[in-house]
Amino acid sequence: MKALGISGSPRIDGNTMLITRHALNAMAEEGIQTELLSLSGLSILGCNSCLACKDEERCVLEDDLMPVYEKMKAADGIIISTPVYFGSATALVKGLMERTGFIVRNNRGTFRGKVGGPLVVARRGGLTFTLAQMNFWFQTLEFYMTGVPRWNIAVGNAKGAVADDREGMEGAWTLGKNLAFLMKAVHMAGGGWKHWSQP
Repeated sequence: MKALGISGSPRIDGNTMLITRHALNAMAEEGIQTELLSLSGLSILGCNSCLACKDEERCVLEDDLMPVYEKMKAADGIIISTPVYFGSATALVKGLMERTGFIVRNNRGTFRGKVGGPLVVARRGGLTFTLAQMNFWFQTLEFYMTGVPRWNIAVGNAKGAVADDREGMEGAWTLGKNLAFLMKAVHMAGGGWKHWSQP
């Protein structure tokens, strides 16, 4: 089983990477294979709703999205993390969620039954709004999700400062442990899902 952590910060090795690595380390302790991917330096545009992905499982916009999508598709568990920019997820994360969301919804729900959840870091405001924004993406694509005490959020401004937020770091660690447990449970259930039809 493999978990993919995606850091959506334009900064290559800041607080968002730090806390995502922390959550993945918790999963690795439970025997989960992990990979940490940074979106820093990548070009991921927003969706233009052309709906070309209805005809094939890809986006026609020419940028760096599709290699990231293929890694997401291959993973059993996904963590997406973001700092808060002007009260919301970064443009990189919003572009990622918009376009992968459309691809998945138009291609048989290819993320359905995966395990996942978000992590959010901010200097001060926008934490719970951004957490909700990202939770909606995981929920509508039918991920199995887990909660943590005090939510999946942490506070940090200067590089590395998030490590001083004890509750935030504990939350990320707990998220990793809970996701690892859930991945194993889903695996034991043989995928654990089927497409439910209405009576």
